[in-house]
Amino acid sequence: MPPSTLALSSKPPSGRYLSFADREELAILRVQGFGVREIGRRLGRPGSTVSRELRRNAATRCGGLEYWATTAQWHAERAGRRPKPAKLAANAALRSYVQERLAGVVTAPSGAAVPGPAVPWKGRRHGPRQNRRWAKAWSPQQIAHRLRLDFPEDATMRISHEAIYQSLYVQGRGALRRELTACLRTGRALRVPRARTRGRGKSFIVPEVMISERPAEVGDRAVPGHWEGDLILGLDSSAIGTLVERTTRFTMLLHLPPMDGHGCGARVKNGPALAGHGAEAVRDAIAREIAIMPEQLRQSLTWDQGAEMSQHAQLRSDTGLQVYFCDPHSPWQRGTNENTNGLLRQYFPKGTDLSAHSTDDLAAVAAALNARPRKTLGWKTPAEALDQFLQSAQTGRVATTG
Repeated sequence: MPPSTLALSSKPPSGRYLSFADREELAILRVQGFGVREIGRRLGRPGSTVSRELRRNAATRCGGLEYWATTAQWHAERAGRRPKPAKLAANAALRSYVQERLAGVVTAPSGAAVPGPAVPWKGRRHGPRQNRRWAKAWSPQQIAHRLRLDFPEDATMRISHEAIYQSLYVQGRGALRRELTACLRTGRALRVPRARTRGRGKSFIVPEVMISERPAEVGDRAVPGHWEGDLILGLDSSAIGTLVERTTRFTMLLHLPPMDGHGCGARVKNGPALAGHGAEAVRDAIAREIAIMPEQLRQSLTWDQGAEMSQHAQLRSDTGLQVYFCDPHSPWQRGTNENTNGLLRQYFPKGTDLSAHSTDDLAAVAAALNARPRKTLGWKTPAEALDQFLQSAQTGRVATTG
């Protein structure tokens, strides 16, 4: 039978799918003896697409796997009809297996069920989430791949991890109870597309300020004046800012006290950052500390993609400090700062209120770190290394003017 896509009233397929013309050309090239990869190159498609097309939509009535364009088009149209019955709704055994691995109870060695503590969602960050509960909590990907090991001969016991997610989140495909999302690692009540999470809150970052655009001299640490920065966080949204010079490891700490009104009453959505480490507070603190340094030590600053640096353009205008941002989830791109933050946790442990420390406290801790000898500096201290650079720069300037 001729494919319906040849009819004038039929909607043509999008470029994502093979068209009838693509299938005709594929059939001709197949008869001519071309391989899968060569056919893919001529069609402008991956070889895997061609291989999957030959496997799924070949004609089987003749006893073999002959590929005819009209038959392949008919197979593709039949498979593309919607709506389809959800696999978990139609297969009770598969549904039971998935639910047991996703939400089965945790048991003690004796076999007794362990309910675990009740942990309600506090509603603080990352959108609506379910109250947490103890369960086996296999991820959908773990369930999908384990099925092949537990049922190697049963083709009906197969499902993709995406189908499990859709059964949990998509209305109308709810073969699984919606409250089982509490057993997922994130506990999200609503699914967030990856594209939305990549673009959220990063409008202030443009390609020109990414770390890939940073001068090469910064990477080899040959010239001082290039800094790395971050925040260390404590109890009740308290924070301390850290600045570390890449070549000498010289450290400066930023005092970020909470603003008036912090902790009093309900938080105002999109209101001022009363915790003390909003964009304006961090910008002013960096400008205040970096202004102490001579101009040759104010070259660049590398930071992660936190919203506290959204006013980097104003910071550059005020101080001349060029700001660069690391790639997402890449803390090793500012490894000097990460190492220093680990050292600082000796003085500012996690889970403590960092707003209790005064400016003098932070200056004392910074002085202690800058007076520690470092192996990477030939057992000099960061303060000595910085002083040596300043003296050599002064000597060179005097020699040139003389």
